[in-house]
Amino acid sequence: MITQGRSLRRPSGGLKKPSRKKKLYERGSQPVNTKLGSKRSARTVRGTGGSTKQRLFQATAANVYNPETKKYAVAKIKTVSNNPANRYFTRANIITRGAILETELGRAKVTNRPGQDGVVNAILVTA
Repeated sequence: MITQGRSLRRPSGGLKKPSRKKKLYERGSQPVNTKLGSKRSARTVRGTGGSTKQRLFQATAANVYNPETKKYAVAKIKTVSNNPANRYFTRANIITRGAILETELGRAKVTNRPGQDGVVNAILVTA
C-alpha cells in the first residue's frame, strides 16, 4: 500500500523499527497521468470524509475559456505542446495542471487537475 505517512528512515539513513502499522488516513495512490486519447469514462474514488474524486484516464476535448468573449467552448485537443511539470510528459502527451495544449481554438493552458476532477478545463493563452 502506498502511504504518505511517516518515513521508515532515520535522519542518518538507517531503518527505524516501526512502532505501529500503516493507518488508513495515511494512504496515497499512484498518479493518474491523464493521456491524450479516446475518452474513457472517469472512475469515482472515495476520499477522506466521504468526498469523491473523478479519475480521468484519457481525454480528447477540453472546456476552453476565452477571456476576450468571456465564454466557454468545448474544443478538441490536438496535442500537448508544453508541460512544465515534467519535460517527458510533453512527449507522452500527458495532461496535468499548467500544461499548454494545442486545441482547435488555439493554445490553451490547463487550469484544473484532470486526474482529480474528471474533466479538462483550460484558458486561451494569447501570444
